[in-house]
Amino acid sequence: MPETAISVVGLTKRFGTQTIWEDVTFDIPKGEITVILGPSGTGKSVLLKHFIGLLRPTAGHVYVEGQDIPKLNEKDLFAVRKKFGVLFQDGALFGSMTIQDNVAFPLREHTDLKESSIRGLVQEKLELVGLVGAEKKYPAEISGGMKKRAGLARALVLEPEILLFDEPDSGLDPVRTAFLNLLTVDLKKRLGPTIIIVTHHIDTARTIPDYIGLIFARHLVKFGTRKEMFDSDLGVVRQFLTGSTEGPIGMSEEKDAAEGGPSDGDGPTTRKKKAPRARKSRRS
Repeated sequence: MPETAISVVGLTKRFGTQTIWEDVTFDIPKGEITVILGPSGTGKSVLLKHFIGLLRPTAGHVYVEGQDIPKLNEKDLFAVRKKFGVLFQDGALFGSMTIQDNVAFPLREHTDLKESSIRGLVQEKLELVGLVGAEKKYPAEISGGMKKRAGLARALVLEPEILLFDEPDSGLDPVRTAFLNLLTVDLKKRLGPTIIIVTHHIDTARTIPDYIGLIFARHLVKFGTRKEMFDSDLGVVRQFLTGSTEGPIGMSEEKDAAEGGPSDGDGPTTRKKKAPRARKSRRS
């Protein structure tokens, strides 16, 4: 097994009386592509927010290099967040800034680099995502796919160890989605980050991840390699990955959640494990 980038232990999240998921435990392998799947409303994006401390769990732990994210103070949490780059659904670009300035924003906010160095790094990342020539355009002047790539360039500009993609294929046609998937695989080969993708796109899950996790009815049903997931005989996994109407997943997210877990013997595969000891980060 590869080294662990993020370790999730007994994670539970509730908003008031609503339980989003409970007792979720799994390890995200370092330097690999992991896809998190699940029906709408199962809290996949909420999970990403726990990884970077934007939300705190009701119970449980999220460890990044031995540091328990929910227990960190603001200063230490800020330091850990520098390890992350985030691509939001719509790119989350500043409409009043050019693409160049959008990508440069993290460098100007978090480094003391000279402007000449910033321009060089921005150009490097724009080349990486295929946006050379769009530097002076504004978000309103480019397509949805270009916005996603601009958001990706901005996520990469601080050279993070971990990339979080929140439904990067949302709103994209199949061709642009395929190009984005190829770009993601290329980024892994060239830069070596840990990449975590929340998506509903089965072709994405079929082609690019090393590992897949499936959330359903408040539980992590299964986490494993891509082959293990597509070879699984669990009803929920089979139904979701084939898009079948036959199986425990229904039309109503509320009904799925009310059932309390997968049917036909597909119990959650979360496991108890000892919390890792905190250790110093390898990066200052």
